[in-house]
Amino acid sequence: MTEYTTVSIPKELGDRVEETIEGTSFSSTSDLVRFLLRSIVIQHQRSGELTEAEFEEIADQLADLGYLD
Repeated sequence: MTEYTTVSIPKELGDRVEETIEGTSFSSTSDLVRFLLRSIVIQHQRSGELTEAEFEEIADQLADLGYLD
């Protein structure tokens, strides 16, 4: 059985995420967060390390999508 942990985000961000995922294959904020975190981890594992520039590029993409302020 998979164990889970809780991650807190501001309510305003959670509301924005809920609006953003409407009509997508993501059924919840948790689904989206798991997808994004897996993507980052996979990218890190492939390259051996995640450079600051790569991290900033990911953060910029997330900001453009409205997930980060």
